[in-house]
Amino acid sequence: MRRDSSKKHQSMEGSLKCSANYVPLTPISFLERSAVVYRDRVSIVYGNVKFTWRETFERCVKLASALNQIGISRGDVVAALAPNIPAMYELHFAVPMAGAVLCALNIRHDSAMVAALLKHSEAKVIFIDCQFLDVAKGALNFLSKMNTKLPYVVLIPDSYRSCIGVNNVISTSENLEYESLLATGRPDFAVIWPNDEIDPISLNYTSGTTSSPKGVVYSHRGAYLNSLAAVLLNEMLSMPVYLWTVPMFHCNGWCLTWGVAAQGGTNVCLRGVTAKGIFDSIFQHQVTHMGGAPTVLNMIIHAPASEQMPLPGKVSVMTGGAPPPPQVLFKMEELGFNVTHSYGLTETYGPGTVCTWKPEWNSLPLEERAKIKARQGLHHLGMGEVDIMDPVTMKSVPADAKTMGEAMFRGNTVMNGYLKNVKATEDAFKGGWFRSGDLGIKHPDGYIELKDRSKDIIISGGENISTIEVESVIFSHPAVFDAAVVGRPDDYWGETPCAFVKLKDGCNASATEIIKYCRDRLPNYMAPRTVIFEDLPKTSTGKTQKYVLRQKAKDMGSLSRNSKL
Repeated sequence: MRRDSSKKHQSMEGSLKCSANYVPLTPISFLERSAVVYRDRVSIVYGNVKFTWRETFERCVKLASALNQIGISRGDVVAALAPNIPAMYELHFAVPMAGAVLCALNIRHDSAMVAALLKHSEAKVIFIDCQFLDVAKGALNFLSKMNTKLPYVVLIPDSYRSCIGVNNVISTSENLEYESLLATGRPDFAVIWPNDEIDPISLNYTSGTTSSPKGVVYSHRGAYLNSLAAVLLNEMLSMPVYLWTVPMFHCNGWCLTWGVAAQGGTNVCLRGVTAKGIFDSIFQHQVTHMGGAPTVLNMIIHAPASEQMPLPGKVSVMTGGAPPPPQVLFKMEELGFNVTHSYGLTETYGPGTVCTWKPEWNSLPLEERAKIKARQGLHHLGMGEVDIMDPVTMKSVPADAKTMGEAMFRGNTVMNGYLKNVKATEDAFKGGWFRSGDLGIKHPDGYIELKDRSKDIIISGGENISTIEVESVIFSHPAVFDAAVVGRPDDYWGETPCAFVKLKDGCNASATEIIKYCRDRLPNYMAPRTVIFEDLPKTSTGKTQKYVLRQKAKDMGSLSRNSKL
């Protein structure tokens, strides 16, 4: 445990903090450098659209200038509702270069949610991709009814998609088209650098898997450090080719929107994520790195043979969210992907830990290797500390791979706080650590392993059941494509596991078969008592919306006493 760093330090005589040795950290500097070092190398590819790093820098400067000219100043919020397209990438630099704060919105939100977030963030401008015009129209109508001042609207057309009827869709006099706005900017605009590196660079709303979304404030300092940490944990050399399968709106693309720029890489943009699009892009552009939730990995391994292609080289994949089941890891490796497991939250700028692989593990049996790879590991180099702690005593749990505690973080890549929610910020930082709400254990080697969200753990007859462990077993059934486990109310046990299962196309399995399969591999009390076959509700980042499934299980009512097995 480290000492309290808040105490005043004694500087050595002769030391001087000045502009020669102190400049606020900001990822804006990555783009400035790459515009020189990698000036003629391709920065962005999207269909037939290509830009070099020099062009990307010039475009971002002009866009920052254009924003400044329409009244955007230091600290203003600029929202964006767009998929992984060049404009969305450019906004990650142009907005902070104007001194403003980028709020990238989840493209799966409905109009009511977009309106609520625009109101909460007080966004002065919103960039809207044409694909989401209907959602935007609804959001602006909601705002009008709330007597809220409408943001300035900038429309992003797509070369493959028409924006016909825009004027009928959004009735506001403050309309402008993306390229037209950019063209009004000055190429000699003086970039507005942060006064302090703790100044906000972006605002990211949580995915809402456990509660209504909260606005998480990122700083220039945290973004800078997490970008470099992401580059390191992805083992990115200079000039990588990164395929955008992680939404840029999700933790600013796990901070790799900025990280790829630091390395002068090529950003291969994808409007929508499909298995065919992934394989085609890897083959066409010689992709070296990509990322995605286990859902994306699942999509890749189950792609039809007609869509799969042999990889031109090893592709490194960073995955996060739920631990990837062993079967998924096996099949990804067989296809030529190297999977690195990371863990984090919106509040930790995305990845906060990494399961750093050790060569001695290569000789272990496949099943053992997969179990280790599914661990969350330890904090990356940008984060100060991660620990599993008793949330009451704030003491570390023993490293015995058994004692459960809460995963907690502290360091420079933890959020500034929740926008306009002092109480939630104070609660999250209570005890001097960020409380994740995730429950886990610590192995003797110090690596942590999550067992569940505190809200997802099932307590049955006094026993704690990790839904992750049950899901991993169900996932290993040859007919299962996807699975999620939640607690179902039970008059006798309190609650028992209820499994929601999606089968692979053309495969069959009964509830009885799934239950027996689990009982053969788990203690009886951990096996599901209920199995429901249906599609699983997902967030845009591939996480299962367990709160939806918990409500479904609750609505089923309690299992009767005589159904106990």
